[in-house]
Amino acid sequence: MPDLPTAARRLFYNLDGPWYRRGVAEALGSRRYSRPALFGMDRRMEELMPWDGGTFFEAGGHDGYTQSNTYFLERHRGWTGVLVEPIPELRAKCERRRPNAVVFGCALVGPEADAGSVVMHFGDLMSTTGAATHAAGGLAVTGRTAYDIEVPARTLASVLAEAGIEELDLMVLDIEGRELEALRGMDFDAVAPRHLLLESLSPQEARADFDALLGDRYELLEMASKHDLLYSRRD
Repeated sequence: MPDLPTAARRLFYNLDGPWYRRGVAEALGSRRYSRPALFGMDRRMEELMPWDGGTFFEAGGHDGYTQSNTYFLERHRGWTGVLVEPIPELRAKCERRRPNAVVFGCALVGPEADAGSVVMHFGDLMSTTGAATHAAGGLAVTGRTAYDIEVPARTLASVLAEAGIEELDLMVLDIEGRELEALRGMDFDAVAPRHLLLESLSPQEARADFDALLGDRYELLEMASKHDLLYSRRD
């Protein structure tokens, strides 16, 4: 049986306590809980792109708030964009919480799997089409129960085309090891984001593959965290 602090933390999280705490703080004029990204990533994005009214794309969107790299930009800088979240219960929260974003309920795949479907292993913040053992890591934190669900499979190119996106300031891919596969479904001739923030479970190993795919169009700006590579478009 979990100790009381662990049980209390899980209960607070599963009852959306962080989201409601943020709402109270913002209603009182405080932004204390308005930057939910890990490693201060949302603050770094604002430093790089300090303008209002930009355009973002973020996958996975999760619940629209928890660990989001784009929540602050939408809520407080007037950005708009696209969120991708394949798990239906999380996508529903995204749709409620992010009124200035279009939310797509699909998994991002390479071009060979476009318009098909894939099985997602629910792992809360670690849901994946990969190994179920990876998803289990997210459930260990929340105490939730694992389940599998079949979801539509789409390429980045098809999602962006349906959303009518022609220019992007920021694209964030945080999809539990499937980032390279998703990038293979991108048409950079149609849309070339100004910045790419790519999570990787093994960033040093993944960098060579990302570099090869992105070619001369992008350069690595920095290792934004121990898990995130930040690329900048060569203009």
